[in-house]
Amino acid sequence: MLLDRFNRKIDYLRISVTDRCNYRCTYCMPDSVFVHKSHSDIISYEQIESLTKVAAKMGITKIRLTGGEPLVRKNIAQLVAKLTAIDGIDEVCMTTNGSLLVDMAVKLKQNGLGRVNISIDSLDADRYRRVTRGGDLCKAVAGVDAAIKAGLTPIKINMVILDDTTETDIETMKTFCEQKGLQLQKIMQFSLYDRADLDRRFQTERPPKCNCCNRLRLTADGFLKPCLFSDNEIKVNFDNIRRSIFEAVVKKPENGSSCRNRLMNQIGG
Repeated sequence: MLLDRFNRKIDYLRISVTDRCNYRCTYCMPDSVFVHKSHSDIISYEQIESLTKVAAKMGITKIRLTGGEPLVRKNIAQLVAKLTAIDGIDEVCMTTNGSLLVDMAVKLKQNGLGRVNISIDSLDADRYRRVTRGGDLCKAVAGVDAAIKAGLTPIKINMVILDDTTETDIETMKTFCEQKGLQLQKIMQFSLYDRADLDRRFQTERPPKCNCCNRLRLTADGFLKPCLFSDNEIKVNFDNIRRSIFEAVVKKPENGSSCRNRLMNQIGG
């Protein structure tokens, strides 16, 4: 069992497989031109598998694949198969914008993916396009239907509560979720630069409270981040993965405050 300095059980690892995405959501990517990591800087599937095997022996039981957009990385279903085969891993799930699920949902399920969270911040097509900077709501909804059909359930819809989100927007999303048998998960819009700067107009489920945080994050370029709201990160030594994980757990703060060294798409949320 992995326990941090504050006696929190750490059993959840979020793995960002890429910093790339086919969308450019306003709360995730900057307005300016963003330079992605080169292919040589991104950790391989073999490295992810090796780290997960060690993490499982140390007490990690749940894996979530994130990005960027995880489905833009080639052969992602092969990675799912590798991770679900690891002893001690009870669940492999994924967060996606859903736009590529129509062609991939069945393969992902066949390879062992348990379920998906799908990010949809608005059911108004024009507003959705503005928030995602060009995204197609129809593709996202088709992705939801494909995930339902493939059995990637229970499905959560991640809805970021933005500055201009209204009660009507939320009620419309609730109705959509009820009709399709989905779970709505509302996420407060927040700045990585200041955890205290949270929009509290509506009751939300995420981000979680610090005192019950059970997660570590692995970035696509091979760093372990013990806290989303912290600059602390540990470059993974793949010759001594166990030590790297212990170091990350030890450096997990009691309360996060701010992260200024990375953008959201470089962490995986």
